[in-house]
Amino acid sequence: MNKSIYIFALLFSSILVAQTKTDSITFVPQSQLNAAQRLLSGNYASAVTVGAYAEMLYNQPEGDNGELDVQRMVLLFGYQFNEKTQFVTEVELEHVNEVFVEQAFVNYNVANNVNLRGGLMLVPMGIVNEFHEPTTFNGTERPAMDNVIIPTTWREIGVGVSGRFNDLSLGYQAYVFNGFKSTEADGEGGVSGFLKGSNGLRGGRQKAIQSTVDNPTFSTKLDYYGIPGLRLGFSTYFGKTQAADDIEEMEGANIGIAMLGLDARYAYQRFTARGQFVRASLSDTEQYNALTGRDLGSVLQGWYLEGAFNLLPIQDKQKLFAFARYEMYDTHADTDGSLAQNEAYDRTDITTGLTYHIAPGVVVKGDYQFRSNALDGDDVKDRLNFGIGVWF
Repeated sequence: MNKSIYIFALLFSSILVAQTKTDSITFVPQSQLNAAQRLLSGNYASAVTVGAYAEMLYNQPEGDNGELDVQRMVLLFGYQFNEKTQFVTEVELEHVNEVFVEQAFVNYNVANNVNLRGGLMLVPMGIVNEFHEPTTFNGTERPAMDNVIIPTTWREIGVGVSGRFNDLSLGYQAYVFNGFKSTEADGEGGVSGFLKGSNGLRGGRQKAIQSTVDNPTFSTKLDYYGIPGLRLGFSTYFGKTQAADDIEEMEGANIGIAMLGLDARYAYQRFTARGQFVRASLSDTEQYNALTGRDLGSVLQGWYLEGAFNLLPIQDKQKLFAFARYEMYDTHADTDGSLAQNEAYDRTDITTGLTYHIAPGVVVKGDYQFRSNALDGDDVKDRLNFGIGVWF
């Protein structure tokens, strides 16, 4: 632990003496863009656009060996066919040895406030699932509820519309997607389940890998940005999971999902804040658990509040944010039938640290996480984290 404190102090000292010129990130929530939105913005001289973002992390659980990891590197490509039609794709390399397509969609501008989209897209739920570039959030790791409740990075194949009504200060998205995969035959006469108590729906993401679909799902989001410095979001997701053809008629093969999310981002001078609440109600989990032997809860719920203050003078182009985030998330907020709520799944994280924007598209991060759960006597290790992120 003393070694961890020394490393953290060393990083803090190096942050204070570093000298560079500018910061790449807009801290005006109303106009914040993610990687795909930047490619679609049209502010490029060429029809072909290229970009990338990447995260290199160090995680040190208390009492354990630390881990160094190139957690992800994402290559961004866009092409503008004409003034109305564009294609955007993101190719992600995770942990150096895994390759995924994170997005790949066509955007067609029908009118000033209407875009048609089709392909592999992000499900618009919460903040980080859409804005997950490393320079857009505090903390070396993304909020944990954005891992086990939402679950980031959540993308599926679909079609829909998006746009903005600037007179109303309102942005909207509405898509039909394929859903989570819930079950398949295990080859031994039984049924395997992809969804479970510890991380909820995460194991059912299909990620456009030969995705099966028999029950399309519906996803929407509204963003209000009419108050200076404030951006409010309301997200919904409704539908059923997908099961393999040979078992989809079995009782418990599919479950129903109704997910609601609220989020807010605020910035005023050197102060920024954000918060998020997500609740997913799942139906038919008792039958699903009986069929698969899993322990999926019937309600997943999480929230967090975060505040940050820029320690450098407001006129400086560099920014050094000290931040703290309080986060609670429970993948067994409720259970059906005889399944008892597992208190180990009722978790609390307190994360505090520094985020230093040293140059356009470059951020250095360091934080410490105090982690616990509601299970008496359960030893959840606190964790020290450092990271470097880039985005261009």
